[in-house]
Amino acid sequence: MIRIARRVLHGLLLLFGVSALSFALLSAAPGNLFDELRLNPQISADTVAALKAEYGIDKPWPIRYVRWLESMLRGEFGYSLSYRCAVGTLLWPRARNTLLLTSLATLLAWIIAIPWGVLEALKRGKWLDRIGGGLTAIFLAIPELVLGLLCLLLAARTGWFPIGGMFSSQSAGVGLPGKLRDLAIHLLLPVFALALGAAPVLIRYVRGAVAAVLDAPFIESARGHGISPARIVCRHALPAAANSLISLLGLSIGALLSTSLVIEVVLGWPGLGPLVLESLLARDTYVVMAVVMLSSVFLVLGNLIADLLLYSSDPRIRAV
Repeated sequence: MIRIARRVLHGLLLLFGVSALSFALLSAAPGNLFDELRLNPQISADTVAALKAEYGIDKPWPIRYVRWLESMLRGEFGYSLSYRCAVGTLLWPRARNTLLLTSLATLLAWIIAIPWGVLEALKRGKWLDRIGGGLTAIFLAIPELVLGLLCLLLAARTGWFPIGGMFSSQSAGVGLPGKLRDLAIHLLLPVFALALGAAPVLIRYVRGAVAAVLDAPFIESARGHGISPARIVCRHALPAAANSLISLLGLSIGALLSTSLVIEVVLGWPGLGPLVLESLLARDTYVVMAVVMLSSVFLVLGNLIADLLLYSSDPRIRAV
């Protein structure tokens, strides 16, 4: 428990450092939302100065940072000047959508990566391993933006998948099963694009971890005792390789979250991606800060979950 408490404390310190540095960088960036008001001849300079004073923009950034921390503790995350509301009311529905998309994409990526990586490890040096390595290398070289655009082109050309949103306009009058079906159809393309971008990296790691275990002496001993290859992989190789794969799980959650912001913008999924893009263009600092902090929280939680899984699965870690 002391080890877990220490990791939680480290995570909190990391979040504090990320928030302070991000706020300082955003405050140092030139321009803000009120610069556009100065260009309007119908709005006087005194009016712009009064608005800055009302929203506290004229204060030094340390004072604004402390006020933002207080609002974050209340769940408000500051006030959005472009949306005219507390940032928390914008953040939570979008965060739920992003978390749904990322969770399903993570699950699909691992479902693809584990059997594929194990098969490549079993067939090392053979034609199946070479073909699989070539395919993963090709997908690793394709940027996530290009994958999203290709999926968008597929939907536009075939008409098989809806583009944008979570529900179609016809789903308003249907029951819960119909809405869930409509949601699943809208999720197909974003989840597939995200999983396709993440799976090659996971496949490489699974192949390497399982291949290293298959060369271990205890695996050779199991083969000498006549244990079937399937039992060797499922009962011996995969549990032995689990530590490195569990550690990779936390990193994959953070990587998929950052990739999902791009995919959401391209495919029109109403998550954090479109919100942060609109806020960056509008120079809405507090919305950008909230998205950065929420992304950091997801990354820290992903690594904490991986640590807890390692703690429960490996008795050597519990003994430390």
